[in-house]
Order: sequence, then structure tokens, then C-alpha cells
Amino acid sequence: MEAYRDQYATLFNGGKKVVVIGISTDPDSAQQSWARDAAFPMLFASDRDGAVGRLYGAYDAQNKLDNRSLIVVGPDGRIAHDMRPFRQTSPNAYTELAAVIDRLAPEDSTK
Repeated sequence: MEAYRDQYATLFNGGKKVVVIGISTDPDSAQQSWARDAAFPMLFASDRDGAVGRLYGAYDAQNKLDNRSLIVVGPDGRIAHDMRPFRQTSPNAYTELAAVIDRLAPEDSTK
């Protein structure tokens, strides 16, 4: 998540036309504390029972956690891009993600 935070302005157009939600099975109180302490500009949601993870095929029932999946939902509400598993240590993964975001929510060029 730190890579998302550190690249937020370039990856996600500084939050313009983009909402980033990190979802995990961690309790909401732990997420809130962590997000505040690390100054994350994105939202977090708690999926304690794995219901959201199951819907998106990202829940690991054996370990009772949501795995590292990155799912981009387009403006039409449909899955526009799916990166499973998300290779968070690969610079190419962020290049691919930035291209998807640029295609779906381009920056306003009239500034």
C-alpha cells in the first residue's frame, strides 16, 4: 500500500476521477490507525468475513484472508482490468496499472 501512497498523484491522477479502496480482512480499527499513521490518501474497507473477497475471487479460505488482487472497476461499474496476483514488487505492474487508469480516467488536459 505504501507504493500506492507514494505514487498516488501519478498513478491515480491525484484522486481526480479515481477512487482507490484497499480491502482486507483486517479489523477496521487496525486499518484506521495504520492509514492515519502512514498518511494514506486512499480509502480502506474491512472484509472481516471475506464476503467481498469471495465476490471478486480474491479470498483465500485456507488462510482466511484476501489475497493480493488488484481489480479496476470502470466508470460503468464493470471490471475493466484484473491483475491477479498483483505483483507489487514489479515496476511493470505499476506501469500497467497507470496505463489502465489513464485510459479509464484521463487527466483533464484543459488545465
